[in-house]
Amino acid sequence: MINKAILLGNLGRDPESRSTQTGMPVTNFSIATNRRWKDKEGNRQEQTEWHNVVCFGRQAEIAAQYLTSGKQVYLEGRLQTRSWEDKTSGETKYRTEIVCDNFQMLGSRGATAAAPTTGAADVGPEPEDDDIPF
Repeated sequence: MINKAILLGNLGRDPESRSTQTGMPVTNFSIATNRRWKDKEGNRQEQTEWHNVVCFGRQAEIAAQYLTSGKQVYLEGRLQTRSWEDKTSGETKYRTEIVCDNFQMLGSRGATAAAPTTGAADVGPEPEDDDIPF
């Protein structure tokens, strides 16, 4: 069986870092990817998808140091869904995220570098993480 995610997109906000109880660095960020197509009437359509990403160890340290909102990044990892109990409502909450194995910084919005950008960070606000315990 294979659980592999490969994404190319733009960071929606600056990464957030913390450490586990054992002292391992953990960095969370989200990236936006776009899908563009023409509908049956020939009109251009666009859909943006937000992906939650988590890095551990040295990858987390590098992500926290060098990634910033709007930067374009290529990453590989695996999908993971975790659950927790909401402290106020008692409901079970779920979050699916990409556990990053490795990533590569490619450029940034408005940069003069030759690397193309997707413009994904320009398409709208990112969803809030109200109930995620960190």
